[in-house]
Amino acid sequence: MSDNPIRDAIAEAIRENQVILFMKGTPDAPACGFSARTVAALQALNAPFAAVDILPDPRIRQELSALSDWPTIPQLFVGGELVGGCDIVTEMYESGELAETLGVDAPAGPAEAPAADAGPAPLGIENRLS
Repeated sequence: MSDNPIRDAIAEAIRENQVILFMKGTPDAPACGFSARTVAALQALNAPFAAVDILPDPRIRQELSALSDWPTIPQLFVGGELVGGCDIVTEMYESGELAETLGVDAPAGPAEAPAADAGPAPLGIENRLS
């Protein structure tokens, strides 16, 4: 543990969750289109994931970006590693690489960008970062 409890909590959340999405809003109510598209890709693959809303405290975004060295939100982590943001996740979804990375079955046929309301609800995670 460091003297930075927010950064420590972010690092712990990344370690403890195989798939975690840091986003604006929640999976049920995304607060931006990029977060909505990223959630839709995960849900279209029926991939369980945890999510953290970065909006309640601006320090979450600041510390997350410092930790990941990635400036934009959303940020998807799989197995403790940063996968990327919305554009990367969307491209990986369309190529089938996201399903492979997540260890889930890819949809049959060519993948198209999913609708924002596709799939089941993700795993819940309490936002302990605020």
